[in-house]
Amino acid sequence: MSQLSVPPHAPDPAPPARSFLLGGEVAAPAVLTVADLRRGWEQHRVDVVFDCATSGSRRHTFQGPLLREVVGDTRPAFDPRRRKDRSRFVVRVHGGDGHHSVLAWAEVDADFGDAPVLLATRLDGDDLDTAGAQLVVPSDRCGARYVSAVTGIWVGTLPPHEALGHPVGGAHAAHAPGPSTA
Repeated sequence: MSQLSVPPHAPDPAPPARSFLLGGEVAAPAVLTVADLRRGWEQHRVDVVFDCATSGSRRHTFQGPLLREVVGDTRPAFDPRRRKDRSRFVVRVHGGDGHHSVLAWAEVDADFGDAPVLLATRLDGDDLDTAGAQLVVPSDRCGARYVSAVTGIWVGTLPPHEALGHPVGGAHAAHAPGPSTA
């Protein structure tokens, strides 16, 4: 009777790391992975409690770099010395499930809100390399602005007021009381 030789089973390849584009009105757009976030910036740890509409109160520990540091390294198109210039910018974060969230740059800017918003690389001690980075807004009581499996981050300004179809001076400027012609 002959012995059948079965080749050893090769381990399944690791799933590819999720990446996302950080772009918009920035000088140095970047494609980043969780590993890049872990290597490139100081890791901060936050313990959070928030209410989830589908599963009630949630407690988690997240680790990752501050959003403002990661975005800051792409050199957004504002003058960093001018507060009013910085306050015009927003950050839009998109997730793998289609969810997205918007933050004003002033929320995370150290001269304004100084919120320690993270791009998490770890959740409750587990690496997020396969699942993707997660936006964490520790100051929020509800988890609606948390974004899982980040697929993109856009940084920029909103269109000028006039581009929205409103006259200069606001939507009600045409209806403002003026001198009587009677």
